[in-house]
Amino acid sequence: MILVDDRTRVVVQGITGNEATFHTLRCIEYGTEVVAGVTPGKGGSLWEERTPVFESVEEAKRETGATASIIFVPAQFASDAIIEAVDAGIPLVVCITEFIPTMDAITWHRYLQGTDVTVIGPNCPGIISPPARCKVGIMPAAIHMPGNIGVVSRSGTLTYEVVAQLTSEGIGQSTCVGIGGDPLPGTDFARILRRFEADDDTHAVILVGEIGGSMEQEAAAYIETMSKPVIAFVAGASAPAGRRMGHAGAIIEGQSGRAREKMAALESAGAVVVENPAEIGATANRVLSSREVC
Repeated sequence: MILVDDRTRVVVQGITGNEATFHTLRCIEYGTEVVAGVTPGKGGSLWEERTPVFESVEEAKRETGATASIIFVPAQFASDAIIEAVDAGIPLVVCITEFIPTMDAITWHRYLQGTDVTVIGPNCPGIISPPARCKVGIMPAAIHMPGNIGVVSRSGTLTYEVVAQLTSEGIGQSTCVGIGGDPLPGTDFARILRRFEADDDTHAVILVGEIGGSMEQEAAAYIETMSKPVIAFVAGASAPAGRRMGHAGAIIEGQSGRAREKMAALESAGAVVVENPAEIGATANRVLSSREVC
């Protein structure tokens, strides 16, 4: 597994909001250790009569030893929330918030440069490691099962579809990472693939891409060096140029952003490319069986 495990200690930024409360309870039910919340103006209180709420991430980390943050604050405050977590020394930040203004995204993205902090998102479902019963995100936990297949995706909904198919085929997951669909994500495919390649518990990887940008081509360059099989799907093959499809980053601008170019690059790199998302689970089963990967 990568990024999160049974030792992960989570602080929730914006914990007292309705959405944060709902999803934090689901994380706790799954087994995640949520040690603190942060809501300015409510420091010193207890969330749900169990979890201490602090005024700042720095205070929460100092008092509880938090090692990861999940952000649920409104879009206009999300950039400051990410920067606050970085300043507090939180090594892993998962930002669920969507619709962050572009200039704000540029601000926090530049702030990350030169740090060792990993930011997942924004506009993402987060991370889950079924073997560790650790979920830092909003994905439905029930569809996951422990195993050895890593999943990384730009699309939250397609992540759930892929995981449900894998589980129905009896194929468990080591870690599933939704990196988000914004034009400036904190983490790209290649960085997550490097972690999966180095992870002994991950035996193969499912990659779900989208139109827009060149992230899939950059992933293809790394896949050429990988020892583990990669099964890939790229959404948006029928999307017209110049029209945003779903995510803010899913817009074709130039040849490299087209689904066919991405699929060709991935296939050339050695990935097994699936054209129909309904076939991902069966294809993974066939590939893993032929390569004797569990």
